[in-house]
Amino acid sequence: MRYYKQEEGGATKFLMGLLAGAVLGAAAALLAAPRSGEETREQLQQKASEIQSKAEHTAEDVRSRVQETSSQVSQRASELRDRGKEKLEESGKHLAKATEETRKAADTWANDKA
Repeated sequence: MRYYKQEEGGATKFLMGLLAGAVLGAAAALLAAPRSGEETREQLQQKASEIQSKAEHTAEDVRSRVQETSSQVSQRASELRDRGKEKLEESGKHLAKATEETRKAADTWANDKA
């Protein structure tokens, strides 16, 4: 599994760029259309409201995904920590057993020499 380092604040920068592009595009389209000033202002306000709503929805979606991913990473880290702890305890038991067997063998050898 490959992990890619994300630029800090990348999602925020993306959302701000998306929002800015949407606002500028909508404004350019509305200003180029043959309407009265009042109609254009009303339409600009409506589009700005729509864009704000979409941006808030997108931000909430990103926030939700980040929380979900964070939870999954935390759970996996906990599982790996517990597994590592079990392996360490198991290795310690094997080492203690091997040490005891070595001590017994050394005692037997020493008694046979005496």
